[in-house]
Amino acid sequence: MPVCIAAVFVANRSAPLYMSRVKPSQRRAIIDIGSNSVRLVIFGGSARSPVILHNEKVVAGLGRGVIADGRLSRASRAVALEGLRRFALTLKAMDADATDIVATAAVRNATNGDVFVRAVQALGLPARVLSGEEEAVASGMGVISANPQADGIAADLGGGSLELVRIRGGAVLQRTSLPIGILNVAAIRAEGKDALRKQLALLVRPHGWVEEGRGLPLHLVGGSWRSLARIHRHHAGRLSLPLDQYGFDPEEVPGLAQMIARSDKAGLRAIAGMPSGRVAMADDACALLAALVAVLAPSDLVTCAFGLREGLLYQALDAETQARDPLLEGVRFATTPLQPIAGQADAIMAWLDCIFTDEPPAVSRLRHAACLIAGQGWLVSPDSRAEDGANLALHGKWIGISARERAMVALAVRAATGDSGGAALPSGWTVDETDLLRARRWGLAIRFAGRLAGGAPSVLNQSRADVRDGALQIALPAEQEALADAGLQRRADALATALGLDGAQIRIS
Repeated sequence: MPVCIAAVFVANRSAPLYMSRVKPSQRRAIIDIGSNSVRLVIFGGSARSPVILHNEKVVAGLGRGVIADGRLSRASRAVALEGLRRFALTLKAMDADATDIVATAAVRNATNGDVFVRAVQALGLPARVLSGEEEAVASGMGVISANPQADGIAADLGGGSLELVRIRGGAVLQRTSLPIGILNVAAIRAEGKDALRKQLALLVRPHGWVEEGRGLPLHLVGGSWRSLARIHRHHAGRLSLPLDQYGFDPEEVPGLAQMIARSDKAGLRAIAGMPSGRVAMADDACALLAALVAVLAPSDLVTCAFGLREGLLYQALDAETQARDPLLEGVRFATTPLQPIAGQADAIMAWLDCIFTDEPPAVSRLRHAACLIAGQGWLVSPDSRAEDGANLALHGKWIGISARERAMVALAVRAATGDSGGAALPSGWTVDETDLLRARRWGLAIRFAGRLAGGAPSVLNQSRADVRDGALQIALPAEQEALADAGLQRRADALATALGLDGAQIRIS
């Protein structure tokens, strides 16, 4: 019998674990005491593919005092502690299973940072201060968690620091934390036209490993970068694309900077999803991005929704859980309880493996995701089944998948749920002809398998399909002969045509 084979990605830990080991489906909380904001995020979902259940922040501006005189100001500490009191009550109410409270650059660099940490701990929140290296590693691990095959440099921009991390092969190779954050970019720019680029180049120079990242993607982590991506996405007319793994060309940065400089603040605030607090920083963020592009010469700019907080979660997982495919873990967690028959999607996937024998794991994982999502069709009206399934593929909270790959899964789900056109995508989404044909073949194969006694695993496990003598050969056991009606033959013929074969033969064995 065929077996279902999912892609396996291996990631190596390169830092100690701080959170206790977690089990799947637990609520895990992170409080991130940053230089600009203090944020509480509570995660749920699959341990390998976490989703946000609750997210709130307080803008305390702890880093502004540190920049001014090396100390956390009394006013910013009061705002932060008041927010942390509220967070402590929220944690108790939501009964988080595991919690990690970390402070980053502002508290780390402040002469009175230790006093502030003790005040936080007095609230019953066991806060700890991350070193610059620990912060960089966690940020890099966050990118790896979302994109296990990432190869390049991750750049995590916070209020008081910029972490650069060389990632490859699921591991953090080198890392550094630079004393440039969004809160001090304006002061550096005020020193002269090219001051920001020169200071960044000077800080990077001792780290020869950065040269290895030239010509590779630059993975952008942090709210300031995501705000730039929102602006780019808006003006590029690609509003339906997700921000995670949103990419654009480094050569577009100067034009983006000019556009931001010409825009009024109200116009930027009106952009869908644009945080109002990021608008005033957009010009400085783009200036820093331009300096990074000049110094690092990346091939692509790619935003990543995961960073420090998700990296801390990822580091708390055992090696076996880390190695799981984040896309399939997330889709499986969301869809398995809603499968009409237990094990149906996996049985369909295994049945399809015998047809699509030459697919590498990086491709077959997308087919597996399509099998899982297509199984939700019974929940909605037949008239909207294809559209709803495609929307779930395009806009679900999945990680480990690019916009192009989402589009392929969506097209496969459309074909699987009976959309005869099968090629409709919202504006901004594109696939090439090869991807389109592959997705249609997947969808028609899923549709055929779903006709075999309703896609019951017991029947699929007794049937076989392969390609021989220029035709699609499907074998059914004698006791299933009645299933081979005209409707099943029509679906078999449609699949054979899409596969470029002469026809389909359903045999009883």
